[in-house]
Amino acid sequence: MKIAYLSTFYPYRGGIAQFNASLYNELKSGHEVMPYTFTLQYPPLLFPGKTQMVQKGDNAEKIDSIRILSTINPLSFKKSVKIINEYNPDIFLTKFWMPYFAPSLGYVAGKLTKAKRISILDNVIPHELRHGDMTFINYFLERNDGFVVMSESVKKDLLQLKPDAKYIMVQHPLYNHFGEKINKREARAELALPQDKKIILCFGFIRDYKGIDLALESLRYLDDSYHLLIAGEVYGSFDKYRNIIKEHKLSKRVTLYTRYISDDETPLFFSAADCNLLPYKSATQSGIVAIAYHFDLPVIATKVGGLSEMIEPYGSGIMVDELSARGISDTIKNFFASHYSNYTANIANYKLIASWKSLSDNIISFAEELQRT
Repeated sequence: MKIAYLSTFYPYRGGIAQFNASLYNELKSGHEVMPYTFTLQYPPLLFPGKTQMVQKGDNAEKIDSIRILSTINPLSFKKSVKIINEYNPDIFLTKFWMPYFAPSLGYVAGKLTKAKRISILDNVIPHELRHGDMTFINYFLERNDGFVVMSESVKKDLLQLKPDAKYIMVQHPLYNHFGEKINKREARAELALPQDKKIILCFGFIRDYKGIDLALESLRYLDDSYHLLIAGEVYGSFDKYRNIIKEHKLSKRVTLYTRYISDDETPLFFSAADCNLLPYKSATQSGIVAIAYHFDLPVIATKVGGLSEMIEPYGSGIMVDELSARGISDTIKNFFASHYSNYTANIANYKLIASWKSLSDNIISFAEELQRT
């Protein structure tokens, strides 16, 4: 197969770029793959973090992609179509996670003359829906031949908007580019964490829907043997979280690394923790779970979106039934009162099926099926 893969690649950073790099490396082992990326991904005024680009020390996968598409320049849309049509791929592969990308990616997909157009959907309907989003989403969906979904939640949203959609459902692969787990005592010392506490990790970009406020509030119902480690770049304001810490005198019970965490640093955080907490208010699937499992770290997660699909069938963590600070604290207590080493052992069950090879093989088989129809 000849594949044109247009999405976020180096020199952009973050989880989307990591996902694409891992899948690209697997696809190219058996196929001809050309990676394309953006000349402009987000205008600086629209990007909520500090930078979109790889920084010194990030140790990002240096995929030699071709930068062709500006999301705000229609002239680049046409140029991208011309470049990709000249490459003449059998498959045009994209990744979709927010409506902002629908006009540019949808235009390119709609103008391709031969390739089967397949999009990997992280989200269909976004966590924070805005006016006009549904028009953009429908525009994008109608310009693709098939879709890859990784949770029942995303599948449901897809079929709600496009009942005749052709799709495959796969498990989110584990990220395997972070290296090995570090000794727990050494990791805690490096991060200035207490050695004798139960360390609960909240990792990833800090946005309202991720429920960091609920995680902080849950400490009110836990004794001081529990310690919360929050690591990730803040998207928006951290003021409300800082106010919770101050109001409930939690400063000695919370360690903050509120900045972008590079790939090189990531093993420290997952190695130092006893569990990974996802107190999300809404969700589809989660790449954070895939990182946690790479480090054999059990997960505590709220029962929203598709999170339970990555956890409950495998016995690799425990779900929060009540979406509240009290519900989270009760579940944390239950987790540490159980033989939680069993959760760690059960992560192996997920690893058996959640591989990049499995995802790659499924995409190729799906494309072949689309070509026959």
